Amino acid sequence: MHLFIILQLLVFAGMGNLLKVLTREIENYPHFFLDFENAQPTEGEREIWNQISAVLQDSESILADLQAYKGAGPEIRDAIQNPNDIQLQEKAWNAVCPLVVRLKRFYEFSIRLEKALQSLLESLTCPPYTPTQHLEREQALAKEFAEILHFTLRFDELKMRNPAIQNDFSYYRRTISRNRINNMHLDIENEVNNEMANRMSLFYAEATPMLKTLSNATMHFVSENKTLPIENTTDCLSTMTSVCKVMLETPEYRSRFTSEETLMFCMRVMVGVIILYDHVHPVGAFCKTSKIDMKGCIKVLKEQAPDSVEGLLNALRFTTKHLNDESTSKQIRAMLQ
Repeated sequence: MHLFIILQLLVFAGMGNLLKVLTREIENYPHFFLDFENAQPTEGEREIWNQISAVLQDSESILADLQAYKGAGPEIRDAIQNPNDIQLQEKAWNAVCPLVVRLKRFYEFSIRLEKALQSLLESLTCPPYTPTQHLEREQALAKEFAEILHFTLRFDELKMRNPAIQNDFSYYRRTISRNRINNMHLDIENEVNNEMANRMSLFYAEATPMLKTLSNATMHFVSENKTLPIENTTDCLSTMTSVCKVMLETPEYRSRFTSEETLMFCMRVMVGVIILYDHVHPVGAFCKTSKIDMKGCIKVLKEQAPDSVEGLLNALRFTTKHLNDESTSKQIRAMLQ
């Protein structure tokens, strides 16, 4: 006990905000406290931090815009039911066009986010440091990585609950095609041309489009950096998962969060990293050889208020890639029933 207190004091003295968690020595998972609320960039981080910050500053307005997205369902329905009523056709078209411009903004933000993630991965996985050392040393960049994951889950949650997005975009594409056959060019095509519409269509066809973007970005990063072992990237993800899990399950560290929002942030990030890891790692997050303590992560979620975590448990159930593989233990599947 005395040794533990001495070690803890040494950690407090030597690491500042970075608090080693020493209470779980029997586990082989990395443990340290990542200050999601107050981490500030060092000089070495500042250039990349500024680049990512410029992207993330638009994330809240994107989410607010998506949350307020009501769609043009009634106008489209009236237009389809009355195909010869020109006024109703125009009304539907005029309702859909500004919505498509909004959808284009969301899609273009995903491209910016993809580039931001690749820059972050480059910083957090490059030699000579291990991924754990990077996350310890570069807490501000680790926080931005967490913010990207947090945004991704929130965006995809909102998108999944809003069928109007795909309905509006399908109507837009059908109308454009019909007018193209009649040799009519519409002003909106200057804003969203056929190539852009094709790319947007693929994006919104995904159940979780932002997560797919991050998965693709991570896989692209791995394939582009052939000299960098894939483990550098997957270890970065598994370390982040472990950090979040330990902060959530350890009262003395959890109590350092100044708001419930940070608690929710930490849970979302943990789930986001698990899903990303499961898509990127060759055998996923659920197999016995995984570096992620899946049972521990699910247990932590199930200890929270059910209404606050049901969406996150559903994300693990329905947006992971390897949950239903034969290599997944029955116990883990049962925990997610």
